[in-house]
Amino acid sequence: MASFSERNAGRNRRPGAVSSAHGDPGKARRSGPSGEWIWGVHAVEAALANPARPALRRLVATPDRARGLETRFGPLKRLEIMDAGYLSRLLPAGAAHQGLALEGPEPEPVDLDDFAPEPGAVLLMLDQVTDPGNVGAILRSAAAFGARGVILQERRAPRLSGALAKAAAGAVDRLPVARTVNLSRALERLSDLGWRAIGLDGGASRDLSEVLDGAPVVLVLGSEGEGVRRLVAEHCDDTARIPMPGGFESLNVAAAAAVALYEAARPRR
Repeated sequence: MASFSERNAGRNRRPGAVSSAHGDPGKARRSGPSGEWIWGVHAVEAALANPARPALRRLVATPDRARGLETRFGPLKRLEIMDAGYLSRLLPAGAAHQGLALEGPEPEPVDLDDFAPEPGAVLLMLDQVTDPGNVGAILRSAAAFGARGVILQERRAPRLSGALAKAAAGAVDRLPVARTVNLSRALERLSDLGWRAIGLDGGASRDLSEVLDGAPVVLVLGSEGEGVRRLVAEHCDDTARIPMPGGFESLNVAAAAAVALYEAARPRR
């Protein structure tokens, strides 16, 4: 992948050089608070394949994974090879790194105006959904069902790294993400652009399938405890529920997002 090598050219290594920390515990020091690590095969490979990702600080791999990376991407600069145990010392305890990890800034957020309100287009907006695993799983589902992007809060949403990136399985680098301070104002702007907002609410009178009409739509999901907050809900054009004929009305927010995305992705006249 030429773009990765080009972004890191001229950084005091000969072209194609591979630095090795294999067997050297001193090379496995954790980065400071500014480090943004992602790990896992899908997450790291998607990051390397993303030409828009900011410059990377470190790329670390076990010997077998390093060979696999260079088979796919060609010679990679800043690639450090180390044993799995040393790699684990770089990351939070329990991180399932699969022999690969990458440190660097997360992808730059996009602007709301970048989302084109085309017929059938779907966006997700998450209101105070803070669990990294849930947000990662939602990003993965959004990418799988062809959503145009996801809108997160600036402060009450996790960073696009760590456990979130692992759960997203590469979707962090495949799906545009916008961040906004005020979700209500963001919905006003999206409405001006031609989007229709639907808040997911278990107490709504109509099913989601009845409310969707093929127009560009923003599906708004809230936290599992509070749901969509009142002020945010007031800025939605409609509310809808996910029907649960089994009578067990308790879906994890990531599961609810997947069901809603599937319904929204169905062709409509």
